[in-house]
Amino acid sequence: MSVLIDPPIWPGPRGMMWSHLVSDASLDELHDFAIRLGVPERAFDRDHYDVPSTVHARAVELGAEPVSSQELLKRLIASGLRRRKRR
Repeated sequence: MSVLIDPPIWPGPRGMMWSHLVSDASLDELHDFAIRLGVPERAFDRDHYDVPSTVHARAVELGAEPVSSQELLKRLIASGLRRRKRR
């Protein structure tokens, strides 16, 4: 499994800190993992899920690899799954 999660360092809605959840193998793997984690589909944003800090530990328990934000982005780009937002 190659699902990755970065630290919850991103400020977001409701005053919570957020992480990014990605796969460096396939979007199907990512969606399956998100379902197991209980993350709603609306949290998906093109190539990742935004997840609150409250689920970070559970994601790691389920097998997500904790990595730095830089490592997460590097591996997402290398996988070919990175989808940049249109300008």
